[in-house]
Amino acid sequence: MIHKGTKVILVVVLISLLMAACGKPPETTQAATQAASQVATQVAATPTASLNGTITVSGAFALYPMMTVWAQEFQKVNPEVQFDISAGGAGKGMTDTLSGAVDIGMVSRAVKPEEEAQGAFAVGVVKDAVFAVVNANNPVIVEIMTKGITKETFAKIFITGEIKTWGDVVGKPEITDAIHVYTRSDAAGAADVWAQYLGGKGQADLQGIGVNGDPGLLTAVVNDPLGIGYNNLGYAFDQTTGAPPSGAKVIPIDVNENGTADPEEILTTLAGATAAVASGRYPSPPGRVLNLVTKEKPSGLVQAFIVWILTDGQKFIPETGFIQLSPDLIADALTKVK
Repeated sequence: MIHKGTKVILVVVLISLLMAACGKPPETTQAATQAASQVATQVAATPTASLNGTITVSGAFALYPMMTVWAQEFQKVNPEVQFDISAGGAGKGMTDTLSGAVDIGMVSRAVKPEEEAQGAFAVGVVKDAVFAVVNANNPVIVEIMTKGITKETFAKIFITGEIKTWGDVVGKPEITDAIHVYTRSDAAGAADVWAQYLGGKGQADLQGIGVNGDPGLLTAVVNDPLGIGYNNLGYAFDQTTGAPPSGAKVIPIDVNENGTADPEEILTTLAGATAAVASGRYPSPPGRVLNLVTKEKPSGLVQAFIVWILTDGQKFIPETGFIQLSPDLIADALTKVK
């Protein structure tokens, strides 16, 4: 159930989102408008009642910063609602949800058919990406930031292990410093997405020293001048400064493989990274949609919260450093969850 004041806002936000759908084919925008309007009408017709209770959430480190903001803002308009939120990786979020341990799982990857068969119900709510991260004191940091690293070279570092020294990465065989590869030890959507981008099937295909969690992986790289890893958007860039955390650099992906890190491939700020992902200049994968998962279709308080995320909650996405979904995807999600 949703407060009357919230209903009006839901409709206004839906209309605003749809008006922002620039460059969409007319028929796509029209279909999105019709779907969103139908959902808005349904929401507006819902009887009013005070929301109260506790929503439990666990899962992906990628979604954790956004989820904490959503919870805080939702509580401002629904003070009787409490939240219990914990990170632990996408795998934990899925397991906890399917077992009934939590109401909502944060899952930063696509839902697998076998999970859907067990009742997993997924709704995309926001977009981010995974970024390769290297120590700022790497022995070839100048060359890395000037040339970038190609997808093929990343694959030979993380998947096959063919490239073993930093000199081999930048074409300087005289530099023999070994590459120290770090990866996630917990079941992680970031690891799955990074592996898939490099041609693997999933996390198990990645080589490296296993480290638990996004913060742990970042710390391992920052503490090792020869280290390389990968992090979600909210960890590859500091949310306060907008720059990579002290001691780390985000590696430019040489997408066009011209041997040079072009200006649009060099991501040094959070704003620049989110713009690159939103525009498609940064490839997908490792760009991806982040999902909220429930056991079967949500109802009651949980349903109301997810609907709020897809409407009122969307305005908090840019300031938190994530990327909004397109209006048509939001309309589809609202139709699905209602």
